[in-house]
Amino acid sequence: MIQIETLPWAAHAKCLQADPETFFPEKGGSTREAKRICGECPVRNECLEHALENDERFGIWGGLSERERRKLKRMAS
Repeated sequence: MIQIETLPWAAHAKCLQADPETFFPEKGGSTREAKRICGECPVRNECLEHALENDERFGIWGGLSERERRKLKRMAS
């Protein structure tokens, strides 16, 4: 498992200043706070690109949930 801190763009990631559990809510839990933080993040696009390229299965990446990322990938193909 890759640690986000090791990614070249991660030094600017807003999520590193927040509780990691915010981005990995329990099933049925709210994603609102994570998406709010992502919305203010200067590396949101890089984060989303990483998640899509690496098939991240859990958590909020680049402001999208796993379900939203799967839908985006289907639409792109």
